[in-house]
Amino acid sequence: MLYRLLRTYLRPYRRELIVILALQLIGTIASLYLPSLNADIIDKGIVTGDTGYIVTTGAWMLAVTVMQILCSIGAVFLSARTAMGFGRDVRAAVFRQVGRFSAREVSGFGPPTLITRSTNDVQQVQLLVVMVCTMLVVAPIMCVAGIIMALREDVGLSWLLLVCVPALLISIGLIVVRMVPQFRLMQERIDDVNRVLREQLSGIRVVRAFVRERAETRRFADANTALTDTALRVGRLQALIFPTVMLILNASSVAVLWFGAERVNTGEMEIGSLTAFLNYLLQILMAVMMATFISMMIPRAAVCAERIKEVLDTESSVVPPADPAPEPTVRAELELRGVEFRYPGADEPVLRDISLRAGPGRTTAIIGSTGAGKTTLLSLVPRLIDVTGGEVLVDGLDVRRYAPEALRARIGLVPQQGYLFTGTVASNLRYGKPDATDEQLWEALEIAQAREFVEEMPGGLEAPIAQGGTNVSGGQRQRLSIARVLVRAPEIYLFDDAFSALDLATDAALRSALRPRVGDAAVVVVAQRVSTIIDADEIVVLDNGSVVGTGTHHQLLETCPTYVEIVQSQLTPEQAA
Repeated sequence: MLYRLLRTYLRPYRRELIVILALQLIGTIASLYLPSLNADIIDKGIVTGDTGYIVTTGAWMLAVTVMQILCSIGAVFLSARTAMGFGRDVRAAVFRQVGRFSAREVSGFGPPTLITRSTNDVQQVQLLVVMVCTMLVVAPIMCVAGIIMALREDVGLSWLLLVCVPALLISIGLIVVRMVPQFRLMQERIDDVNRVLREQLSGIRVVRAFVRERAETRRFADANTALTDTALRVGRLQALIFPTVMLILNASSVAVLWFGAERVNTGEMEIGSLTAFLNYLLQILMAVMMATFISMMIPRAAVCAERIKEVLDTESSVVPPADPAPEPTVRAELELRGVEFRYPGADEPVLRDISLRAGPGRTTAIIGSTGAGKTTLLSLVPRLIDVTGGEVLVDGLDVRRYAPEALRARIGLVPQQGYLFTGTVASNLRYGKPDATDEQLWEALEIAQAREFVEEMPGGLEAPIAQGGTNVSGGQRQRLSIARVLVRAPEIYLFDDAFSALDLATDAALRSALRPRVGDAAVVVVAQRVSTIIDADEIVVLDNGSVVGTGTHHQLLETCPTYVEIVQSQLTPEQAA
């Protein structure tokens, strides 16, 4: 998964990667050349007392050092730029894919893990890209060329390479293998912390209303402690790496000096060559250490890449048609024919054999007990989820044959829980129609019974709105959501219990002002309150996912016991009549 992710999203940066490789190659060769020059200064300059040779070779060393520095700066700059671009592209891809998901996929993953995967997981893979470009490219060049240069200085000490390098690889490898499962667990623990925190922030009113602060604090503490314990286990393993590396480096240095001194004493090796060999050995071991350090990051990045690819490879259950049908000329007609919807793995369908029709200039109401499937039914119309049986037709055409954008352009949905975005009143109202004029906004606000409180807000249309609309009341948020869909002026209006947060007087005034505005559109209203839908042209009664009654209010009072039961629980006999 990691290789596939890197191959796909680093492909646009091939030129940068080639330049990085070239710069790293030049810089590494320069770094490897310096110990050899230093050995020449010792053997041919200091030992013989040739000051001119020392100055000339020293100047050459300075030039090589400057070249190495410039190559390193260029490589690090391009590496960082490439990694940042890679991270940007992957985050954008995850965002686009999540945007295509239906409600089924979003609920399947869960918002907390989707947030973690698009932020923390991408960051871990991005960090690996930086480290690979700046360190892992250097490591094999340094290791191979270092061995060659060390053998040029003295073959007699080469056996030390066969001991030190494997010792370092095995030691670090044993630590890294134990870290892999801990990295996977750490990402899951981050998901848990995000989930608990999100629930507590979203449900803070419920938490306080039920005096559950201590219980929620303990729940967060449990998730936080689990993450901390996992991070500490990883940290302890990481802490072993540095002393292990230093032990092997220092032991290797001692071994080179011990056995090299004997060869110098016998004349088999010069002091400069011993110094160069020691430097090359340290460079080789440092290259191995860099490679193992990267290998320590690879397991966590691999886990993160697997989680990212899981999102990217998940196909939405709502698939756009390969060849969208031409848009029909019929307008404002909605029909459901024998609709069934069943969640994956469910024993029973949520909706079964639902048939209804909503036409222009008519209001169709849907009422039923909690859990009857009313919201699920409305979600089928704009293809937030897809039917598992039957057909949903908009303007005479199956919704699965529309391009999603063309279908949703005909529909205006006001959800049960109105949601507003960070910005202003005007930016929220223009969400579905960016070119709407201020006059159109005020007109929509007046119909939605929201003009008065918007005029009282500092700035009016430019009054700030916090994320989710938390700086306005629930009723105000609901009215702004209704105004937003009125600004869009779609062919089909879907109100999913959109009047539940309004008092009866505001509800009645809004419906009275709404009727002339939506006269040419099809209106479908889901409601819990009978008073909201009592004047509807047709009322559909749902019970346990099935239609148990259809007709006007007075017809249903005579033919549908379920509707009668609902009416009697809410209205007096005089009101029902």
